[in-house]
Amino acid sequence: QLQLVESGGGLVQPGGSLRLSCAASGFTLSDYAIAWFRQAPGKERERVSCIDSSDGSLYYADSVKGRFTISRDNAKNTVYLQMNNLQPEDTGVYYCAAEAVSSLFSVCILSTPKSYHSWGQGTHVTVSS
Repeated sequence: QLQLVESGGGLVQPGGSLRLSCAASGFTLSDYAIAWFRQAPGKERERVSCIDSSDGSLYYADSVKGRFTISRDNAKNTVYLQMNNLQPEDTGVYYCAAEAVSSLFSVCILSTPKSYHSWGQGTHVTVSS
């Protein structure tokens, strides 16, 4: 059974950093693209980053470029999201999501939540002074 578990969220002051983890079980991480989404109160879920090991592609939303870094450790079956210089607008619930890689295209071109069929339960990030 495919399972994703996020951790690492918390309360941080503006300018601070957090590292989120997405631990995968029940499948081989390298066979999947992993995306991080976030959802702020009253807003739609938006994708912030993605990593597809089949072609090495990475994706970052414009709002997080230069501040967030996605990485994966296949040996630990875990994907990380390093978040630096956090701002109040980064507040929300962060989810990791998985979708099987494709031989035809990079899964990271898929931006909508419905494109990813496996989800974690989310971890809360609050950026506030």
